Amino acid sequence: MAHALIFDSGVGGLTVSAEIRKRLPALQQTYAADDEFRPYGEKTDAQLKDRLPGLLWTLSETAQVDFAVIACNTASTAALKEIRNALDIPVIGVVPAVKPAAGVTKTGRFAVLGTPGTVRREYVNNLIQDFATDKEVVLLGSTQLVALAEDKLAGRRVDLTALTREISPLFDKADVDTVVLACTHFPLLKDELAAASPPDIQWIDSGEAIARRVETVVSEIKARPARPGADLALLLGSDLDPERRKAFQGYGFERVVSLMPG
Repeated sequence: MAHALIFDSGVGGLTVSAEIRKRLPALQQTYAADDEFRPYGEKTDAQLKDRLPGLLWTLSETAQVDFAVIACNTASTAALKEIRNALDIPVIGVVPAVKPAAGVTKTGRFAVLGTPGTVRREYVNNLIQDFATDKEVVLLGSTQLVALAEDKLAGRRVDLTALTREISPLFDKADVDTVVLACTHFPLLKDELAAASPPDIQWIDSGEAIARRVETVVSEIKARPARPGADLALLLGSDLDPERRKAFQGYGFERVVSLMPG
């Protein structure tokens, strides 16, 4: 079976990894979390384009993977072209699920909830122009939700008051009925988001769609010989506490390694 690199700024890519594992349980995965440079949502396009192509090249060459999944909306919308130019393997990006949301909203008004870096990018505006010109779209960016998702996976309590305060602008207009989770961290908070929102909101993310795309890519490539050993998670620039190790192991990454700078 092929070997994939799953890359994110932190733990959010685990939501994509989980969907891929459901569809392709035999796929080998190496996960890389760029904790050193997080949060990506506060970085400029220039900063991400300067960092990510070289970092992804180093990771893919070191791990000897067959393809890479950029399981981060911010990275994908900012630097996917540059990453693809730097790598000689297939690269799958994650983009906000604007098209599916436009197809399921009953009221004609939906929201895109992502990082500030994602929702302000021209890429998202182009998706809206292509697929939702007849809809009203509310855009909301939050880095606080990224931190709350990281807290949850590290075994810390999620501050529901802070979460409710962050998402309340989504529902200033009562007929928003669908929310696109345009950050891979946010599905980790789906229960908390639902509890803090009006009833019957539809929550949409890109995990299943990315897993289907991965399945297609795997069927089309010639994989290298299988790498021995359990799936590996690399945490770049962060200490490894027991709760975080346990969280990664719960997603199938039996080996978890912290790589500190210097």
